[in-house]
Amino acid sequence: MNFNVPAAIAAGLLAATILFASPVQAADSQPSSADDLASGIQIETQREWGEAIRHYESALRRHQNHPELKQRLLISRLHYDVNRRYQDTSYLAAIRQTSTQQALDLYAEVLANLETHYVDSANWQRLLTNGTASLEVALTEASFIDRMLPDASAEQIEAFRLNVHRYTSGRPAASRFDLRATVAYVAGLARQELGLAGTATVFEFVCGAVGTLDPYSRFLTPSQLEETFSNIEGNFVGLGVELKAEEDRLRIVNVIAGGPADAAGVKAGDAITRVEQSRTASVNPDYAADLLRGPENTYVSVSVVGADGQERDLNIQRRRVEVPSVEDVRIVDAENGIGYMRLTNFQKTTSRDFEANLWELHRQGMRRLIVDVRGNPGGLLTAAVEVADRFIGAGDIVLTRGRNARENYDYRSHRPNTWSVPLTVLIDGDSASASEIFAGAIADHGRGELVGERTYGKGSVQGIFRMQSAKVGLCLTTAKFYSPNRTAISGHGVLPTVPQAKTHMAARPTDDGRIASFEEDAVLQRAIALGRGVQTEIVAGRPANAK
Repeated sequence: MNFNVPAAIAAGLLAATILFASPVQAADSQPSSADDLASGIQIETQREWGEAIRHYESALRRHQNHPELKQRLLISRLHYDVNRRYQDTSYLAAIRQTSTQQALDLYAEVLANLETHYVDSANWQRLLTNGTASLEVALTEASFIDRMLPDASAEQIEAFRLNVHRYTSGRPAASRFDLRATVAYVAGLARQELGLAGTATVFEFVCGAVGTLDPYSRFLTPSQLEETFSNIEGNFVGLGVELKAEEDRLRIVNVIAGGPADAAGVKAGDAITRVEQSRTASVNPDYAADLLRGPENTYVSVSVVGADGQERDLNIQRRRVEVPSVEDVRIVDAENGIGYMRLTNFQKTTSRDFEANLWELHRQGMRRLIVDVRGNPGGLLTAAVEVADRFIGAGDIVLTRGRNARENYDYRSHRPNTWSVPLTVLIDGDSASASEIFAGAIADHGRGELVGERTYGKGSVQGIFRMQSAKVGLCLTTAKFYSPNRTAISGHGVLPTVPQAKTHMAARPTDDGRIASFEEDAVLQRAIALGRGVQTEIVAGRPANAK
């Protein structure tokens, strides 16, 4: 499989350039850094690690590069990741099926990939320290202790934990070979003193080294690796729903037409309150969401609460679902010929589907187009380039720059059939990564208006690497990207040309679970009004070279 991107495909190692983010909208209020830190630590005491991550990410958008906030975010991520891994059956199976020697080979392979592909030079001492921290954190989490150390006493575990850094300090850390030797040494001590499987120890060093590099690099368990490539391909095995975690339930944001959930009568705005034997009010939301996954054609038992407040039990079959990346295609103003479509992500099928829907709107009389990338977390870099290329006749679309020269690439417009239809792009704080490539290119070329709020500001490219030593993968930041005007997106985002605060997005659940109408969508209505006001300037409503 070749994604035609500047990432290594060699030695049996499959790589794809994909840009996904987990955006967190900044809060309207502006608490001080001290208040943010105190609030975060309070959340940590409740061991609500997912909430702590969201809190610190939001705080760092207000207080960029604040050292204590960054440190607390890193620690919260380590705790969260340990719990997530040890609730992932594919990860537990990988531990059982991988010997200590194979795990050490995996560690060496991971370090070699960091040395070759990561955007910054490898700091071996920091990688070792962060791996040690991951093991230390794991030794405080019940999910790890219950599965890996059922026979060790609390006193034994705590004594070993307090000595982990001492075991690694002073040992050589000048190369990846030194790190492999040190991790083998610590794994031997952990087995001797705690009876801990060597593979579990080594895997913590792997996960700690990768997961602390930056917010987007991470270790991928077997199921996460499969899910990532399913996202790229635009299909997956599941129920066909998009979920949003709430305090005590999983809110259904979107239901894919024709999917299993749709066939079972599930609607957007409904909420899942039970998955198998687990009530969503009493388990980690990610754990509940993971329970929805499973082999194709198997069934999952869920409880769903509808708009009427009534809970109903359903037994839904997991099936392969084709995920559309282009939705809500329609003419929103027939008199003025204003077309609308929403891009939910950028995947392999996006460019083809986008073009097909452009022609369908054209046949319906489109003379102006609104493209909505609000809430779009990103996807394939090349898909974003191809969509932007539909509207930009000549020039750069995005530039990538990495430490490895193979990651340096200038993506330029080259399509002969460029659409000249006037364009408006809707953006918000959850528009990230590939969405920002598209919006930034449109803005820099003056090709259309951007209506909404500043985008998320994720200006980096990730490569997905499948490992040879075990059935796991890596998501590594390999480059930074820049808009055509050489503007760095990272940490800054893309600014709207027409600012407009959002209330509700059309066809998405509101806070009370009700589906918002197009009329309630202030950003969309602003864009429609803008289109109505410039109709005298429209000179073409079809591709310049269309036949």
